[in-house]
Amino acid sequence: MKKTFFLFFAIFSLSVKAQNTYKFSTDIVKEINNDKSGDDSNKYQIGAMRYSISNYYFKGLQTWDKLGQKEKKISKDYSLKFINHKVENAKDYIINKSKKEEIVILNEAHHYASHRMFAASLLKGLYENGYRYLGIEALGDDSINIRKFPTTQSGFYTSEPQFGNLIKTALDLGFTLFKYEAEQGKNGKEREMEQAENIYKFMQKNKNGKYFIYCGYEHAYEGKHQTWEKTMAGRLSDLTKINPLTIDQTQFSERSNPEQNDLLLSTINGNYPVVLLEENKTVLTGIQKEPFTDIKIIHPITTYIKARPNWMLNKSRRFYEIPTSDIKSYPSLIFAYRKGEFENKGVPADIIELLSVKDSRYLILDQGNYDIVIKDRAYKIINKFEKNIE
Repeated sequence: MKKTFFLFFAIFSLSVKAQNTYKFSTDIVKEINNDKSGDDSNKYQIGAMRYSISNYYFKGLQTWDKLGQKEKKISKDYSLKFINHKVENAKDYIINKSKKEEIVILNEAHHYASHRMFAASLLKGLYENGYRYLGIEALGDDSINIRKFPTTQSGFYTSEPQFGNLIKTALDLGFTLFKYEAEQGKNGKEREMEQAENIYKFMQKNKNGKYFIYCGYEHAYEGKHQTWEKTMAGRLSDLTKINPLTIDQTQFSERSNPEQNDLLLSTINGNYPVVLLEENKTVLTGIQKEPFTDIKIIHPITTYIKARPNWMLNKSRRFYEIPTSDIKSYPSLIFAYRKGEFENKGVPADIIELLSVKDSRYLILDQGNYDIVIKDRAYKIINKFEKNIE
């Protein structure tokens, strides 16, 4: 996993050159296959990110898993010990815990759009509990709080639809967003230090609320780190003298091959993320060693409804089926942009690829007004129309 962090700036530079284009899956395959660098780690990590950005969730998982990297698993016998423990809705648990906290730090795996969906689900509750500032590692946009929506120039990872939806939701609620990434070229210990220092400097100038920090992977971990000594979270704690509530989404993330999933995933009933609790209702900590987070989230295995991931749905989102009469040719890419954002290089709220008339034509959208944009195989716009989702 360590090499993943060193790729951040290479990917960011790549995004500038590629202008964050949303692509047909066949074109992404060609890009991966045409990578002659000889570095499979870079090839498959960047390939997975490209799939993620263009909304191919499962293809992203498959490509990442070609790396052959495996998260450290707890043993089968050890997993079985947790099966009978109490589970609690992770969102509800975190929102309740956040009431007594000043800083909440949540991580993601950069190719899991589901992690961003969960982060977005926390925003309303966090805001009600006094959180006013959202720091985003992947953000590179100084105008985001003025414009009030993300664009494809706001960052690489932030161009993924669910990341865009996360940012838009936060802005609509009233959060002030800020970037804190270290200067390009800094990695390891130096990067962790600068990230923490950037957050601390922002906090010193903005004290009208609490802080929610959204980062990648081990930046959220506390305790001694094998190579960094301390992560961003640990160094931020040292600077602020505040013990943050740290939350991990990555350790028990699903794999493309169910046989590679941790046994705990198969024990989770229901369609929402959970935390495991001891009999005294404290978070189960026996599944982690230093470095650690205060909470480990276990996401359920994805199921598909109308060929779309079930975690994309919530109480405010609706299915919208594109009429066949509006599709002039195949293959096509279908984009849904919030009204007024398409012309300003906004991040689409959803994207689907249609290879033939047999493919599922369902978008999943929040209530609101949208521009539906359809592109042909040459990436030319062949249809555009408005749609109100009630």
